[in-house]
Amino acid sequence: VHLVESGGGLVQPGGSLRLSCAASGSIFSINNMSWYRQAPGKERELVTIITSIGSTNYADSVKGRFTISRDSAKDTVYLQMNSLNPEDTAVYYCSADVQTKPYGGYLKVWGQGTLVTVSS
Repeated sequence: VHLVESGGGLVQPGGSLRLSCAASGSIFSINNMSWYRQAPGKERELVTIITSIGSTNYADSVKGRFTISRDSAKDTVYLQMNSLNPEDTAVYYCSADVQTKPYGGYLKVWGQGTLVTVSS
């Protein structure tokens, strides 16, 4: 199973970006999908999570600015980021809890990361 992120890049403060993360491979079902980020010199932190039924949760630092969504038919999760500021600069990673066969356990799979730089 692989997760491939896209959509990172350089954006000015106050700008927006939309990240995508598509899962592929031997997938029976996907439970939670989430976005993490790791800023230079800091630990990786959970940004937001979405469950299989669409419930969401956000870190306080991004509430009201970021929106997570998913297209279960495409095994894809999105992160719409608005009102970006320099503190949002980080490598963003998507993660998914994947079941590869019926009655099997869930495996936490990670993407390779995509860099988001917020700077003027």
